[in-house]
Amino acid sequence: MSTQPDTSATASSSEVLALLPLPSLDGLSEQQVRGKACVWCCITLPTGLAVDLGPRTTKRAGSEVRWFPRSCRQDTARQAMAALFDHAPGCAVCSGQPEGCATGAGLRRLTRGGWQ
Repeated sequence: MSTQPDTSATASSSEVLALLPLPSLDGLSEQQVRGKACVWCCITLPTGLAVDLGPRTTKRAGSEVRWFPRSCRQDTARQAMAALFDHAPGCAVCSGQPEGCATGAGLRRLTRGGWQ
C-alpha cells in the first residue's frame, strides 16, 4: 500500500477502497473469490449489506485474473483503520494538519461506514 498522500481535494470511495490490502486468492474459498462471502472473515454476505471492494486484477496460475471481492461492513472498517495507521505516520499532510490529506480523510470515512 502506498503511503503517499492524495493531494486532490477528495478521494473517491473506490480510490480509497482500492488501498485496502486483500488476502491472496490462493487462500480464499470459491465463495470469497466470487464475492458471496467476505474476503476476510468468510461470512456469507446478504444482498445489500456487502461492501463492494471494486474490481481487482492479480496473477493466478500464470494468467492475469480479474475478480470482484466484497466484504462485510465490520471488516471493511477494520481494514480501513489498519490502512489509516499505515498511511498517516508517513504522510506529511496527515502528520501536520488535523484534517489530513484526501486519502487519510477517505480512510477515516471508511472506518465510520462511509463506503457508499
